Amino acid sequence: MSAFLATLNRELRAYFFSPLAYIVMAALLLINGFVFWLIVSFLSDPRAAVGAPLELFFGQTFFFWLVLLFMTPVLTMRLLSEERRSGTIEVLMTAPVTETQIVLGKFFAALAFYIVLWLPTLVYAGVIARYSSVDWGPVASGYLGIVGVGSVFLAAGVFASALTRSQLVAALVTFMILVPMFTFGLLENLFNAEPAKQAFGYLNLWQHMDDFSRGIVDTRRLVYYLSATALFLFLAARTLAVRKWR
Repeated sequence: MSAFLATLNRELRAYFFSPLAYIVMAALLLINGFVFWLIVSFLSDPRAAVGAPLELFFGQTFFFWLVLLFMTPVLTMRLLSEERRSGTIEVLMTAPVTETQIVLGKFFAALAFYIVLWLPTLVYAGVIARYSSVDWGPVASGYLGIVGVGSVFLAAGVFASALTRSQLVAALVTFMILVPMFTFGLLENLFNAEPAKQAFGYLNLWQHMDDFSRGIVDTRRLVYYLSATALFLFLAARTLAVRKWR
C-alpha cells in the first residue's frame, strides 16, 4: 500500500508541477466554455427545440468527444514511456514495488488530475441554476459518465505508454485505440440482426453519455467501464512484467 501511495504522490506532483498540464487545463476550459456558450446561444433561439443545456453539454456534441480523444493521450503518454526512456523504470522494478502498484499509482494520479480538469465546469451548472431550475440528479449522473468514460480512456493510455519508450508513439497508439472504441458502437445502426444490434449498442459510448445526461444510471454501463479499465490496466502491468525479464 505504501508503494502505491508513493507512486501516486510522485505522479500527482509531476502533473501539478508540469507546464503541459496547465496548458491542457487552459485548453479544456476554453473549449468547454466555447461549447457551453454555443449551446446556450442555440437554445436561446425561439426557433430551437426545447432542451436542457447541461444535457447537451454532457457528451451530446462532437466537441466533447474530440476533447477526450486528444486530451487523454496527452495526459498519459509520459506515464511509463518516459520512465523507460530515462531508465528510471529499472530503478522502480528493482525496488520493493510490484508492477500492479506502479500501474495503479500512475493510473489513479492521471484519473485524479482528469477529474480536477472537469471540476471548473460545475460553474456552468451554477450559471444555469441562477436563471432557471436545475435537476441535480442528471448533473451528478452526467459527471459520473464523464469519470467512467475517462477511466477507460486513461487506462488505455497507460497501457499504450507501457509499450514504448517514445511519448509521441505512446500518444499515437492511445489515439489509435480510442478512435475504434468510440466509433465501434456507432455501427449499431448498420445491423438489423437483434443480437448484433444489442452488442454494438452496449459499446456505444455516445449512447452511454446520452443516458447519463438524462439521469439514467444503467449498471451495465458501469460494469463496462470497470471491466474495460481493469483489462487495460492488467495488460499494462503484464507488459511491464514481461519487459522486466528482458
